[in-house]
Amino acid sequence: MEEPKPTAAKRFFNAWLVRRLAKAVLTVFLVTTGTFFLVRLLPGNPVDTYIQTQIAQTGISYDAAAAQAKNLFSLDPDQPLIQQYATYMLNLLHGDFGNSLLSPGTTVAQVIKTYLPWTLFSVGVATILSFMIGIVAGMVMAYRRESWIDHLLSSIGSFLHAIPNYILAILIVVFLGVKLQVFDLTAARGSYTPGVEPSFSLAFLNDIFYHATLPILAYLLTTVGSWALVMKSSTVETLGEDYVTVARARGLSDSRIRSGYVGRNAVLPLFSVLAISLGFVVGGSIFVERIFGYQGIGFSLYNAISGRDYPVLQGIFLVITISVVIANLLADILYSRLDPRIRVRSDKARAMGAGDSGGAGDAGGGE
Repeated sequence: MEEPKPTAAKRFFNAWLVRRLAKAVLTVFLVTTGTFFLVRLLPGNPVDTYIQTQIAQTGISYDAAAAQAKNLFSLDPDQPLIQQYATYMLNLLHGDFGNSLLSPGTTVAQVIKTYLPWTLFSVGVATILSFMIGIVAGMVMAYRRESWIDHLLSSIGSFLHAIPNYILAILIVVFLGVKLQVFDLTAARGSYTPGVEPSFSLAFLNDIFYHATLPILAYLLTTVGSWALVMKSSTVETLGEDYVTVARARGLSDSRIRSGYVGRNAVLPLFSVLAISLGFVVGGSIFVERIFGYQGIGFSLYNAISGRDYPVLQGIFLVITISVVIANLLADILYSRLDPRIRVRSDKARAMGAGDSGGAGDAGGGE
């Protein structure tokens, strides 16, 4: 029995997905290449940094410090740059990210595996919480337009959105940690208390939440305002749509209109932004984690920049790039699934551009 042929819409989606995957691979390649050369433009290198540190701390001669550096680091800064690049890309194809220069014997993969989960935990929790709170606050502002609560929440949201997260982190340290002494900043440093055995227990969960509270608070307060303002704008726009007017004319209750018509359509643009925001989870934590002493991937990235640890820098930037590219791809797919009209319009536009009006009609009918 002959299998049914795929519809025009399905053929278009498959071709679109292939193109997006090709662009994603090209983006990762270009960013990886750019990162390799950019980190080497930083003043100094691991060998020079180590030599200067040893001279300052121990007072040994330059030649003695240089001999120690060459024995310690598996890096030859005098090797031609193009040869270093070829070796690096070849190792990447074999899944080898290299070894840390600051921690001999430790691979870059081990560094990422050790520190990345804590950043995903703190920033991920804060992003989900701010998204949920922002949606509720945005709908309240939209339904109470020009009221005192709208002006109050809009002002707070605009104020919080304008503050960089590292500035707010410093304010939290000064007021909650030093002035009011709500938190013991020394005890809260790190991702969990030294000596505590990681396990799936309530005690360990309480401990990691205690250490992540301040970073989560900084991320939450600096992002919830933007979610609320975007949700307010989207909700106001949705309230003016014809189908909402028709729903009211049919006598549907306000709660049914809010949940079934306004809410689900107003939140669509935010889902794609949420997917992209999750992609930036890895790279948006360097200053906040350094301020709080929270040992996540941002803390590791700061140390790698300070010590010119090229392999760790390149590995972390590669993870950031891949996460952002995948997040953008998932956002496009998610939005096209949540709103089928996007696929119909895209399919028709492509068919008209190719001069194939029949394909557009098939795509519309397939939807």
